[in-house]
Amino acid sequence: MTTLSRPDLSDIHRGDWVDRRLPIAWRPYTRLARLDRPVGIWLTLFPCWAALIQASHGLPDLRQLAIFSLGALLMRSAGSTVNDIADRKFDGHVERTRFRPLASGEIATLPAFIFLTVELALAASLLFFLTPHTRLIAIYVLPLVFVYPLCKRFTHWPQAVLGAAFNWGMLMAWAEAAGHIPVGAVLMWAGAIAWQIGYDTIYAYVDLKDDTRLGLKSTAILFGRHGKTFIGLFYALAVGAWSLGGWLLEMSPPYAVGMLVIAVHLAWQTRRIDLARPDMNYRLFLANILTGVLLACTALSGTW
Repeated sequence: MTTLSRPDLSDIHRGDWVDRRLPIAWRPYTRLARLDRPVGIWLTLFPCWAALIQASHGLPDLRQLAIFSLGALLMRSAGSTVNDIADRKFDGHVERTRFRPLASGEIATLPAFIFLTVELALAASLLFFLTPHTRLIAIYVLPLVFVYPLCKRFTHWPQAVLGAAFNWGMLMAWAEAAGHIPVGAVLMWAGAIAWQIGYDTIYAYVDLKDDTRLGLKSTAILFGRHGKTFIGLFYALAVGAWSLGGWLLEMSPPYAVGMLVIAVHLAWQTRRIDLARPDMNYRLFLANILTGVLLACTALSGTW
């Protein structure tokens, strides 16, 4: 029940566009792919677009932009499906995830596996439009995609594994657009991982009580009451890695201005964190869509 003092933290809201506009048979698969919660898609896309812009020294080729955008959508959806399959026995006991299709019994495990196969097949079909070098880089991410959902059982750092997988498209973008992956590009990827550890830790604080009760692990549990300090540290590492990476990639002076804006925005987020307010933490997590927009715009300004 939702009260005035304690809002419902479920990430699925009945009566939304999925329930209003889609056939009943489509609804669980739409939610399994997180199409009703596109924040993760945007958080995957913007760093990838930033890398494409940097590798292309300006606006990227529209064909490459379309392929990488579809790839980010499909792989994020496949990763979400893998995660829900792995966590189906836990999600029903967590307030935020209790209405997810597998946890609620809206869909069985076998259809979910079939749906995952379709998602991966569609994603794999995009590889035919990429160079052999990029295809090889793409294959390397698969172990991370399948290992991540299990990480919370044995390490407090699932956010780091997720960050590496979530932002793998940045490395692929360089391989495709430039034919190689320079040190500066690796630093940009590392910065994206640090950024994701920061914002996904904010997200993890939403589930802190439930995860602790279930014996699961996360950076939020590891950092405890010092979370605000550590999130600020990882945000600072992200800005530092992006700044150094941009310098190595010979970005122009406007890039530094963009980095300053990003630093101010992340500092504002850190200042606003309240570990005792899951609703506030969730809104701050969503604010990182703007961080992604700023990163892509900063990359573009650095090519002028």
